[in-house]
Amino acid sequence: MKTTQITRRKFVRDSAVATAAVAAGLNGQFGPGHLNAEVSPTDSAKILNYNSNMEYRRLGKTGLMVSVIGLGGHSSSDDQQRKEVVNRCLDFGINYIDSTGSGELHRDIKALGQRRNQVYLALSETGREPRNPGYRTAKKLLGTLDDALKGANLEYTDLWRITVYEPGGRHTFDTSCEVVEALETAKKQGKARFVGISSHDRRWFKFMIEYFPQLEVILFPFTTMTKAAPKDSLFEALKKCDVGAFGIKPFAGGSLFSGNQEEDLKRARLAIRYILHTNTVIPIPGLNNAAEADNAAKAVTERRQLDLKEKAELEQANEVALAQLPVHYQWLKEWQCV
Repeated sequence: MKTTQITRRKFVRDSAVATAAVAAGLNGQFGPGHLNAEVSPTDSAKILNYNSNMEYRRLGKTGLMVSVIGLGGHSSSDDQQRKEVVNRCLDFGINYIDSTGSGELHRDIKALGQRRNQVYLALSETGREPRNPGYRTAKKLLGTLDDALKGANLEYTDLWRITVYEPGGRHTFDTSCEVVEALETAKKQGKARFVGISSHDRRWFKFMIEYFPQLEVILFPFTTMTKAAPKDSLFEALKKCDVGAFGIKPFAGGSLFSGNQEEDLKRARLAIRYILHTNTVIPIPGLNNAAEADNAAKAVTERRQLDLKEKAELEQANEVALAQLPVHYQWLKEWQCV
């Protein structure tokens, strides 16, 4: 096993030299503390689905200009509601949709209809990726991508992000190499324009993006309780490696909400404003209906910095959210420092 890993390590690292050189050349474009830094002045003609009321940020070394808020896949909406949400988001200038699992992907393709070319579409097939022990080889992972594309009648995806829920310690270094090999092969074959990973393990993320410059984008939890770690922060590694970042679970899996519609829309805007003010990740909330889509777009137009009253309200909501996190979301507590 040790010999195999060393051989694979040499293969992956050698094939990454060109990518590393490009990344090194781009690092200087970021200002202090900025990750997906805004580019000013922007050339609107080069921005997909541009809307003057939306803001856009450069997504790391992908070079894509992505709306400062995207649309996540998880939601309780039916097909008709999803169609309304998707079209509302596109009308607002949102240009990124993330689909997790074939069910979400097929639903989003159907909702997009003739507007598919107005968004960057990301996909992940979680049940047939490394969280499943049977899918920890490049061959099996590439088969998963092929099936997902075929099932959705797609020739390619804009972003293939392999989901690895488990902490990195549960996988061998060999598995990490298999994941990167699959991503790199898919890109060479033209089946994925850009590639990345999502996970719930901060330290493993840091290792992966520093060791494998092929990784262009990562997705990780970012809630209203998230702050930069005082030492050895993941944000420093993202900046150094010029990796784009999306924030999942911005509403703490729904635990941020009270059940009162008006209050919850207000909290959702506070959450989006808080995340955007950090200028670190692009939040991709799951939106259930047109009202929630309108509310998210409104948050983008509001001032970013919360006043003292708003901070107090959010802190109180955070305390309640922590207390009522369901069992399957307890791991979010580990993402208060990133």
